[in-house]
Formats: sequence, structure tokens, C-alpha cells
Amino acid sequence: MKDVKGKTAFITGGASGMGLGMARAFAEAGMKVMVADIEAEAAKRAAAELTGKGHEAAWVQVDVTSLDAMKAAAQKTVDTFGNVHVLCNNAGIGVFGHSETCDMRNWHWVVDVNLWGVVHGLQAFVPLMLAHGEPSHVSSTASMAGMAGLRGAGPYNATKFAVVGIMETFAAEHRKDNISASVLCPGLVATNIASSTRNRQDKYGGAAKASDKGISAAELAKGLNPDAVGREVLEAILEDQFYIFTDPSLRHIVETRSKRILQGYDWAANCKSLKGEKQADGLPGGLLTK
Repeated sequence: MKDVKGKTAFITGGASGMGLGMARAFAEAGMKVMVADIEAEAAKRAAAELTGKGHEAAWVQVDVTSLDAMKAAAQKTVDTFGNVHVLCNNAGIGVFGHSETCDMRNWHWVVDVNLWGVVHGLQAFVPLMLAHGEPSHVSSTASMAGMAGLRGAGPYNATKFAVVGIMETFAAEHRKDNISASVLCPGLVATNIASSTRNRQDKYGGAAKASDKGISAAELAKGLNPDAVGREVLEAILEDQFYIFTDPSLRHIVETRSKRILQGYDWAANCKSLKGEKQADGLPGGLLTK
């Protein structure tokens, strides 16, 4: 997208943290913004902040774990502002612990929010974007935990790796459409993700105080200002930048993982088990072709 002025953006998790940073940046750029969040009062306050500054904004309460709720939010956005041009699948929660010992209700919770929330966003909004055919963009929030396995964060890592994969696939599938894409992989940002359990639904165990596992609120407070992330996401949309990293100093994490992957190929090229075996020389059906 080369111009966003007058266009409409829908942001999940838009009432706080990086989502609110995006809402502020988009509104300042002249966009109409729908703030979507599971916390109704927070979403209402965020929208009021924007309209109080003369911007066009509205809010909707939505639980991203429900496809029906996302479709209803999409319809409300269209009814309020018309065509939607930017979708930010930003809602996310932090569930930490080892994969084999993390409570299964928390496993289901983090997958339903961080993974299914993105899928539901795509299902609810992308058909609308394809139908109106105007330049559009989809951005989904992953994490540096989607670039490398971080110790003690099995469930969180799993969902964030999945989001990176989904968006890489989405970008490839829509390369010839009028829809661009990006995946946000932030480092430490000053959000309230440490207290995610304040919004945990009853079916996952109900609301609870912040866990002492994972990143603490004090550690998060030292992170990047979420408004800077919002401005960066806007810049990436305008410049068609797919991978959005917020902390260039973490480049070594990706470099280390890439070296390990390439070492795996070097090992496979010389391992005894594959000697003399016939290979298909590629994936079926041109799956990776442009």
C-alpha cells in the first residue's frame, strides 16, 4: 500500500500495548480505525482517545477465539466505515512453561488466542478485501519467539512459529492479488502481556493474577515504547516490508538458527543413510514456486 489516508484499519488487541500503538499511528496517518479488544471498557477508552484528537475511530468487543465473533466484528466495521483495507491480527497472550508440563487448559488457551485468532482474522476479513479489490494489507503479530525456540516458553513459541509460517504462506498465496502482508516479530516491548490471565476465559481456567513464570511486568516495562512499534508497522505497510523486527540487536538469534539449519543440510548431504538414494528433486506441484 502506498497511501493509507482515508482507508480503514481493524486491529485486534487494539486497546493497549502494540495494538494501541498501531491505532495511534494509523489514526495520525489519516486512517479510520476500529479498535477491537476482549476488554470492552479499554477498547471504548482507546477509541475515545482517538476521536478526542479529531480522528475517526470506533470500538468493538471481540473474542478472537470465536470465528463468529470475528465475522460479526468485520460486519460492524464495514457498516461503520465501509471497506476494510488493513487487518492487524495483533491480539496475543503469554503462556510460559515447558511443553510437557504446561497445564493443558493453558495450552488450549494460547493456541486458541495466538493461532486461531490469526486464522479467524484471515477468514473474516480477507474475503472482504478480495471482493472489494482495493489495495490492502494484512499484518499478524508473532514474536522473536517465532524465530527461535526460547527456553521455558514451549506453548508460546509454538504459536508464534505458526504465525510466522501462516503469514509467509499467505504472502506467497496472494502475491498476485492486491493484498500485501507482513509479520511483526517484536523483541521486548513495554506491554501488559505479563498479566494476560486477567482476561482468561472461564473455559480455560478463568481470570487469575499474573504468573511468576516467564517475563515479569517489571522486565517488560524496560522494553520499547509500543507507540514506536505502531509507527514501525505503519512504515512497513507503506514500504511493503514483510518481516518487521523491533530490535536490530537480536539479529544474532536469527543468524545462529540459520547456521544450525544449514549445518543440518551439510550433515544430510554426507550422512550414510541417504547415500545412493534417489531424490524427488523438489516438492510436488511447484509448492515453493513464485
